[in-house]
Amino acid sequence: MTTPRRVPDPYAGQGTGANLADILERVLDKGIVIAGDIRINLLDIELLTIKLRLIVASVDKAKEMGIDWWETDPALSSRARRDELARENAELRERLARLEELEPRRAQEEAP
Repeated sequence: MTTPRRVPDPYAGQGTGANLADILERVLDKGIVIAGDIRINLLDIELLTIKLRLIVASVDKAKEMGIDWWETDPALSSRARRDELARENAELRERLARLEELEPRRAQEEAP
C-alpha cells in the first residue's frame, strides 16, 4: 500500500531527476551573476541610485574569475590579519627609529 505524497515533486514527470543538491552544485560550479540598478528620480532629478550586484559561485570559480577579496580582508583571513599586524609593526619600528635619531640632536641643542 502506498501513501499519497503531500507535497508534489516539482521535477516529477520531467525525466530530469535533478534535485536541489545537483542544482546547487551546477550553480556553484558555473557561477551566477544577478545585477540590477534602482534609481529614484523626482522631476528628472536623480535623487538616489543603488547598484546591486550578487555573485554566487564556489571559491574556486570566484578565484578563476579574479575575485579573492576575502583573502586580503583582515576580518575574514587570519593570514591577512597577521600581514596587517606585521606591516603596522614595521611602520611603528620605523617611526620609533626616526624619533630616537631626533632625540640626541634635541638634547645637544638644548645643552648649555
